[in-house]
Amino acid sequence: MSTITTGEKRKLSYFREVQQELKKVTWTSKEELIFCTKAVIVATFLFGFAVYFIDLAIRGGLDLVSSLVKLIFG
Repeated sequence: MSTITTGEKRKLSYFREVQQELKKVTWTSKEELIFCTKAVIVATFLFGFAVYFIDLAIRGGLDLVSSLVKLIFG
């Protein structure tokens, strides 16, 4: 004979509630998921390229300043 403890009842109640809530969720369609995934990948690459080119510009500017300082102050 097995008796269910209060802790076990709480766990069962929790998992039942989780199951009920998951049934209420509106899941994204496969097509929308694929579209959004592609959009995130493209946006990530575009942002990465932008950061790269900004870094190149800043590095070039700092190299120019460094060259001018060496030219002026020796």
